Amino acid sequence: MESREPSDLRRHRRAGTAVKAALRDLRVELALLNHQIGGRLALKDIDLDCLDVLAQNGPLTPSALARQVGLHPATLTGILDRLERGGWIARDRAATDRRSVTIRILPDRNREVFGLYSGMNQAMDEVCATYSEAELEVITTFLQRSAEAGRTAVAKLGEDG
Repeated sequence: MESREPSDLRRHRRAGTAVKAALRDLRVELALLNHQIGGRLALKDIDLDCLDVLAQNGPLTPSALARQVGLHPATLTGILDRLERGGWIARDRAATDRRSVTIRILPDRNREVFGLYSGMNQAMDEVCATYSEAELEVITTFLQRSAEAGRTAVAKLGEDG
């Protein structure tokens, strides 16, 4: 980083603080949205997290899903039982090794979730329409780097705990 005047450094720190405050506000709003949607579907926040990871990554083993959502595999078992009873997921067993299980989303129920998020998706489409392609690339990179910073912080807390 180039050398800056003290007033430039203060402005840069204030701008960084504003970004972090906006991210906290976004986190709260997304948590409220997820809570509202979860309430309508009789799903807990962690259930929605599991469904989202499966929707993004396709079928996963229980251990891979547990790692991605940050849960102990034994804790995940109860969640998967609840999601399977509700018709949200299926556990597919390999024909050659019945112990090998893959978790997949059931598409009909998943459409219900997407339907409830349609208002937010439409609002985000409108927000994105106000930015150039180059600006959206910068925003995407920023969000990806922020997510990586979050993963790093989680891993560090796991090491310290």
